[in-house]
Amino acid sequence: MTTLTIYPYAEPANAEKTTSDTAEIAALLGDVGVRFERWTADRELPAGADQATILDAYKSEIDRLSAEAGYRTIDVISIKPDNPNKEALRTKFLDEHTHDEDEVRFFVEGSGAFYLHLGDKIYQVVCTRGDLLSVPAGTQHWFDMGPAPEFTCIRLFISPDGWVAKFTGDAISASVPRFNEARAAA
Repeated sequence: MTTLTIYPYAEPANAEKTTSDTAEIAALLGDVGVRFERWTADRELPAGADQATILDAYKSEIDRLSAEAGYRTIDVISIKPDNPNKEALRTKFLDEHTHDEDEVRFFVEGSGAFYLHLGDKIYQVVCTRGDLLSVPAGTQHWFDMGPAPEFTCIRLFISPDGWVAKFTGDAISASVPRFNEARAAA
């Protein structure tokens, strides 16, 4: 279930708001400059669909967003619980960082949690199938896929370099409940 939980930066273990209403999530994130949308496929995807099939199924939405924001590099990332590099991948994304361009992810299947450090708040967005999240360039954030990751995402980039992070050195990511804790609480 898609969920937004807002924590105060000063007390990141104490949630001040939680909602699973997607319209409210879109409005609350929109108020702080973060894009959140729900997408549906143009056609059904077969189990184990390859990258070309996935991109074709969401072509109209990808084309709309690319025309609007100038995305030129689009790919699919899929991580399953049996991935031998899952712990290294999880660790790579868990520290707070920024990017020079928007970080745009659409969840084709599975789930994961984005954490956005905006002013004196931490926004935890547990994304699930059908969710598009666009984290604006320069936004301090991190991502937690959990200890047994299972997701497939479409990623959209302007730069052909793809995912390039600038780590902030802030240890706040260790203070906010992790994705597996959020998933258990839902």
